[in-house]
Amino acid sequence: MKKSILLVLVVFLQLSTVAQDYKFGKVSKAELEEEFYPLDSTADAAYLYRNQFTHYEYDPSNDRFNVVKEVHNRIKIYSEEGFEKATDMFYYYSPKSGENEKFSYLRAYTFNLENGKVTKDKLSKKSIFNERRNERWAVRKITLPNIKVGSVLDIEYKISSPYYGKIDDLEFQFDIPVKKLEYNIEIPEFYKFNQLAKGYLSIRPKVSQKSNSFSYTTKYRNVGGLNTSAGTTFDNTKINYLSNILEFSETDIPALKDDEPYVSYINNYRGGLKFELKEIDFFKLGGTSKSFSTDWKSVSKAIFKSESFGEELEKTNYYKNDVQQLLANTATDFDKIAAVFQFVKTKIKWNGSYGKYTQKGVKKAYKENTGNVAEINLMLTSMLRFAGLDANPVLVSSRNNGIPLFPTLDGFNYVVSAVTFSDGNYVLLDATELYSLPNILPVRALNWNGRMVRNDGSSSWVKLSSGKPASKENIMMLKITDDLMVEGMIRTKFENINALNFRADYNHIKEESLRTKYEEENNIEIDDFNLKNKQDLNKPVLRTVKFISEDLIEEIGNKIYIEPSLFLTTRTNPFKLEERKFPVDFNTARKVLNRVSMDIPEGYVVEKIPEPMAMVLPDNLGTFKYKVTQIGNKLKTFSVLEFKKPIIPAQYYVSLKDFYGKLVQKQTEKIVLVKQ
Repeated sequence: MKKSILLVLVVFLQLSTVAQDYKFGKVSKAELEEEFYPLDSTADAAYLYRNQFTHYEYDPSNDRFNVVKEVHNRIKIYSEEGFEKATDMFYYYSPKSGENEKFSYLRAYTFNLENGKVTKDKLSKKSIFNERRNERWAVRKITLPNIKVGSVLDIEYKISSPYYGKIDDLEFQFDIPVKKLEYNIEIPEFYKFNQLAKGYLSIRPKVSQKSNSFSYTTKYRNVGGLNTSAGTTFDNTKINYLSNILEFSETDIPALKDDEPYVSYINNYRGGLKFELKEIDFFKLGGTSKSFSTDWKSVSKAIFKSESFGEELEKTNYYKNDVQQLLANTATDFDKIAAVFQFVKTKIKWNGSYGKYTQKGVKKAYKENTGNVAEINLMLTSMLRFAGLDANPVLVSSRNNGIPLFPTLDGFNYVVSAVTFSDGNYVLLDATELYSLPNILPVRALNWNGRMVRNDGSSSWVKLSSGKPASKENIMMLKITDDLMVEGMIRTKFENINALNFRADYNHIKEESLRTKYEEENNIEIDDFNLKNKQDLNKPVLRTVKFISEDLIEEIGNKIYIEPSLFLTTRTNPFKLEERKFPVDFNTARKVLNRVSMDIPEGYVVEKIPEPMAMVLPDNLGTFKYKVTQIGNKLKTFSVLEFKKPIIPAQYYVSLKDFYGKLVQKQTEKIVLVKQ
């Protein structure tokens, strides 16, 4: 009986979705009365409807096709946490030199149920803002009025683009669920695109064709003759063509939630479809055909030829005198690299803007002491070449740009510098990060591989990760006082990218604040707190803490119970899901080593210590070793957790979860001391 009721409910939900009228500006009372999303009661909001129609319109005034995108989104708010959906942003291409994409309209309403009646509030023009993000992109922002729990937002806009070779990616998944999705794309037969699915959700389109046409007028000027008079004639021509149609339709799409640990960038896994122009064929119109099919070599070469990339490398006069003085005291290639690298890092501050192309140019960036990624690292590359080194730019796709799936100019949005030595080895440099070191790039640049581009137009892939693990080593010495207080000292050493991250996160914070934070996190009182090598990048960061605590020990009767590693103990498993679709991304290889030495208090003997443990993940992806031993009146605990690679593929997730579960269980086992 229960199964029958459930089946009827599911069928009803499906039928109601199909029958729903989603006309813009017409929201039903049932939509407003809905208190939670039926398939995910935890959702703070949901798309009741997402519709997008992308098509081409002939523009006779410019004799070209424009790409037109019409969008209608309807959003239901279930809780106050969903109020953020009342603010939306729409990016559009707006280069400072060139044509802009243009909005034909943008309108929206907030619907509410007031005393049983449907009310609506219109989006005010005062709540629409335009903001320039960089030299090429702008964003239109809106904030809808009168938002309440239960509101339904209806948003509609149309945007036209003169860039006929660019179709925006289709996104099938979002951070909230989707009840109904409909995307239609109509592409004239003259334009041929590669289509590449991305992420873990795919929707198979219905494919068809339809007849279309456009007309254009040709004007002729007659100069007149013996039998004709001067004047103007017009010739109207009609062109028939086919449009290729893709129709995507899906219901009940679950949210893509970014609530799992160690996910590199959630957009890498978002279901969708990318389009890449491969050919324009105007033979039917009496024109020619042009192929855009390419490879990474061609993409790299095209970027290098840009005046905002390759030409910037040739400019030297603006820094020549400064760098000559800088190099006067250098003897080796490594000295030159260190001197130039430090000079650029400290002179030019990164403005937070990414980009493979310069925005204001290297000369202006040098003069103003600030610049984007390209300006800083192309400048660095140029200076290294000036110093006589084999330096070349390396194109990168940053982590928030995703992994480039096919050769395209948009695949890269970042650049670092590389110096190659005579033995073929190379060192990577990123001067946008003040605390970076050679071959220790900031996390934002650690994504897949980079493409090194040389002056002769050749290019090749290079590995971005140095292979050096993010290393953290703790050495702790402690004793238990007569009044059962734990007194101790811990020294922590941060190396490689852990040192970079520590400096970037904490060097601007006062030590007193760091001391308080450390006390609160570990439930201790600190007698002394000291940091060394915060600015000496060639040495690891050292943190030494002397502490005391009455909360790290448990006394029951004549016995003492204490965790061998105290507050270094991993007490919870970060991996809680039964299964996982995404790989686990640690950014780099990792190593955490703990050594703890504890004096056995006078009058007590050891009753129990944890058994040793050694674990290895499949394919030797990770290891854990743990051992507690008694040596005289001391207990020594040794543990090391190591992951050999930065990424653990999803098929190993169950093994990794079990691995961490056993690690937590072992580390939380207690030493038992009994009073004689």
